[in-house]
Amino acid sequence: MQTTKLSIVILFALLLIGCGQQAKKIFNGKDLKNWNFVVENNAVPGDQVFSVKEGVISIKGEPLGYMYTKEKYGNFTLELEYRWEGEATNSGVFILIEDPANPFPRGIECQLAAGKAGDFVLLNGSDLNEYTLPEGITERPKFPVIGKMQPSSEKPTGEWNKMKITVVDGAISVYVNDILQNQATSKVKEGHIGLQSEGGKVEFRNLEVR
Repeated sequence: MQTTKLSIVILFALLLIGCGQQAKKIFNGKDLKNWNFVVENNAVPGDQVFSVKEGVISIKGEPLGYMYTKEKYGNFTLELEYRWEGEATNSGVFILIEDPANPFPRGIECQLAAGKAGDFVLLNGSDLNEYTLPEGITERPKFPVIGKMQPSSEKPTGEWNKMKITVVDGAISVYVNDILQNQATSKVKEGHIGLQSEGGKVEFRNLEVR
């Protein structure tokens, strides 16, 4: 029941704020001049991890780190496509970044790890109202997780996946290939958007915000 009410609230709010809004490309298809880079321990320059070729962002996966928008966003819908260059491994889309710390920001990760796309991961002390400690656990984990709602809706390795993330007054919904995978609410209502380097090579394209 609670999930249904949250869905109705988000849908209604999106209808109100979405009227007349046009999509804004947060990746221009040519370069990453409107993004900042974080690499664990500043091991290498960001351009050795994050690059652009033929309209696609390529992220090496090692070293650990992330790229994030110079601009902050609130009350938005983010749409993007991603795929694995080789083996399906690990990455994530970060939203509501409050503090772009190294190597993990204070913000919410919309998980892309193979088989877990759609999980929420609470990074660097961030929180979601729906998170509760697992049964039998008394101490908050370093990386708390709110698991996705449905079985994996990811496509086979090498194919492009679609992800849509909506944030409305702190209420977050995540769709993977048009399947609603997760919903939760945050007290934080605005922040940077980020793409993670972790595990292996991953590509992104067609990043738009409404």
